[in-house]
Amino acid sequence: MSDFTTQELMAIFAMQGFAGLSFFSVLLLMALGLAIIYGQMGVINMAHGEFMVIGAYATYLFSTFVAVQMPWMMDYYLILAIPLAFLAAFIVGWIVELVLIRHLYHRPLDTLLATWGLALIMQQAFRSGFGAREVSVRLPDWLQGSYRPTLMIDIPINGLAIMGLTLFVTAGVAWLLFRSRWGLRVRCTTANREMAGAVGINTRGVDRLTFALGCGIAGIAGAAFTTISSTGPTSGSLYIVDTFLVVVFGGAGSLLGTVASAFTIAQGQSILDFFIGGSMGKVITLLIVVAILMIRPQGLFASKVRR
Repeated sequence: MSDFTTQELMAIFAMQGFAGLSFFSVLLLMALGLAIIYGQMGVINMAHGEFMVIGAYATYLFSTFVAVQMPWMMDYYLILAIPLAFLAAFIVGWIVELVLIRHLYHRPLDTLLATWGLALIMQQAFRSGFGAREVSVRLPDWLQGSYRPTLMIDIPINGLAIMGLTLFVTAGVAWLLFRSRWGLRVRCTTANREMAGAVGINTRGVDRLTFALGCGIAGIAGAAFTTISSTGPTSGSLYIVDTFLVVVFGGAGSLLGTVASAFTIAQGQSILDFFIGGSMGKVITLLIVVAILMIRPQGLFASKVRR
């Protein structure tokens, strides 16, 4: 750091901090879906990253269709592509829960192995359907360019848009979990499945909808991902470890913990990546998280459950 002036260091921290916010946005969208599936249902979904890729490819296909058939809609297609990405991942998640996951509840090792195999199958399906090369979408004109608060700080507009989307989705998930009847059913099922069934809650239906919703949120993360990077068959596997790290570090089932954990990990990795390189930055971040988990095994914000 001695090679930089104070002004340059401030600019570096500001830009890397904002880059961390972009990473935080995608990571949080991924972690929100996984927190619902793992935190509320106890299912270790190793294919969660592939549901992000489903959303990304759905966005890519829709952008290609609009570019060819309705070029006048190119400035607005992303607004429609986001719910489409959610719906595509939601439907696939619903089918996966119906065919596979419902047979593996309360068997975490089995769900880990089964969903890891599912992830490999989905990656090969992406490779067969879209090719091994990464694909990119064309950004609408209003998402291109950057905002420059100073001469040394350059903030991409697409990053600002992703953060706005993340705030909206996070608020929506919080409302669903803590203010809606579905959220009440989910929390009742999580606390005591037998008692929830005894009072008339369809616990199987709650499980299926919860899993599908978590996958759908990953699809939204995929739509956001396309605005900052290209998409390939294995893009989801690059995020799955960080996503699980966020959920475990924040505290399984804690929405506030997921947000705080995603922000901490994203900012730490972004700043460390600049000064010491990507690999070492991840290693140091992981070591710090492991050290904190040794002190607080329940995570930053443990869920309070009456026993």
